[in-house]
Amino acid sequence: MDKIFNNTQVAFSLKTDTELDRAYFLFKMIANEPLVRIGTAVTNFALKAHLPVEGLIRATVFDHFCGGTTEEDCLTVVDKMFTKGVSSVLDYSVEGKEEEEQFDAALEMTLKTVEFAKERQAIPFAVFKPTGLGRIDLYTKIGEKQPLSAEETAEWSRVKERFEIICKTAHQKDVALLIDGEESWMQDAADDLVTEMMQKYNKEKAIVYNTLQLYRWDRVDYLKKLHQQAIAEGFHIGMKLVRGAYMEKENKRAEENNYPTPICASKEATDENYDAAVVYMMNNLDRMSIFAGTHNEESSYKLMDLMQKMNIAKNDSRICFGQLYGMSDNISYNLAQSGYNVAKYLPFGPVRDVMPYLIRRAEENTSVAGQTSRELNLLKTERNRRKTEK
Repeated sequence: MDKIFNNTQVAFSLKTDTELDRAYFLFKMIANEPLVRIGTAVTNFALKAHLPVEGLIRATVFDHFCGGTTEEDCLTVVDKMFTKGVSSVLDYSVEGKEEEEQFDAALEMTLKTVEFAKERQAIPFAVFKPTGLGRIDLYTKIGEKQPLSAEETAEWSRVKERFEIICKTAHQKDVALLIDGEESWMQDAADDLVTEMMQKYNKEKAIVYNTLQLYRWDRVDYLKKLHQQAIAEGFHIGMKLVRGAYMEKENKRAEENNYPTPICASKEATDENYDAAVVYMMNNLDRMSIFAGTHNEESSYKLMDLMQKMNIAKNDSRICFGQLYGMSDNISYNLAQSGYNVAKYLPFGPVRDVMPYLIRRAEENTSVAGQTSRELNLLKTERNRRKTEK
């Protein structure tokens, strides 16, 4: 397999010299962990105190990791990326408001993005988070099979109805729909709900996609059981495969509540789990579709290799690679250049409301071993390449 991910000319072909410099200095700052912590605290304080920092955030971290403040705002980025064959997944990244009004607003926004996706070849998927449509404590209670009050029962019916409306609309408009994975303690209820949607709307092909977080050691078994159910009941499985983003939180809660951690014992075990899920799905493509959400070059090469060995076309509609906007351009653009299906998650929303997402990205980049230094090295290589060409 050709090692294509080192081609920085392709990776950063859309970036001007100024944008390249900005990205370089941004990752340089992120590489400095104490600075990220101080920056996070200062930013939170400034936003709460309504200090005029939104312009600064917008010009730096926001524009690097987000598509815009509204879905229309994102279209410039969407169209630009699509000139290089990279698709977009518009992700309304407003977090943390647990009110019915907010859940209904998220429902409306998701329906809007489904409509957007139907109209544009450049947007093949829509996406939402289960906790965007209902309270995390309610999902947890359902998952733990605790009794619900009459009020909670009515509330859960509204959550189910929001899921139903989105999935039904996506099916009618033939738009694939990614449903994000979250904390393990709320995931059982979300999984059951998503499976219900697959039973209804994935009869001909995968429209509804759940998410498998492969840092959880039980997920491959979960996939195999779901596969048996899909065969018996005659539906297709769509899965976004990721490693997972809540590791510290998961381990901490397990320790505090004295139960075994759901997280794999090591990074290697997680990698093996991820690869095992990919192999299992690839061996069952007659009933499965894969969205391989990974910034890991090795995992990407392994999937490319499998496709080649199994004689599967690079642009087979059942397989798509995915990365986050602002990260791993060396994977996304080089895959697209080689003819694979690739989509970037493109977060959007008001600057103030998207801050929790941005802070998580910065913290994630400092904690994932080698991620920031890899980004920095690639940016540095491309800056040098351009200088020598001038």
